[in-house]
Amino acid sequence: MAITKSAKKAHRQSLRKKVTNDARKEKLRVALKGVRFAEKGDTKAIAAAYKAIDKMLKSGLLKKNTAARRKAKVAKMLKA
Repeated sequence: MAITKSAKKAHRQSLRKKVTNDARKEKLRVALKGVRFAEKGDTKAIAAAYKAIDKMLKSGLLKKNTAARRKAKVAKMLKA
């Protein structure tokens, strides 16, 4: 349990960040699921997945290479 004032504030901040991070992760999961069930060449599905990946990259939830790898995987799924 946090004792100092600054530790309590840090804990509150981490709880708020967790909510937004969890929401972003869920959006990515939903977008990737949409890609899996999308038809070949569906541009809306690929755009939604790319957008979710880019937002996670921007917020620091994904590393650069991980984001690139996931984008390539999405493109490959919709190409095949």
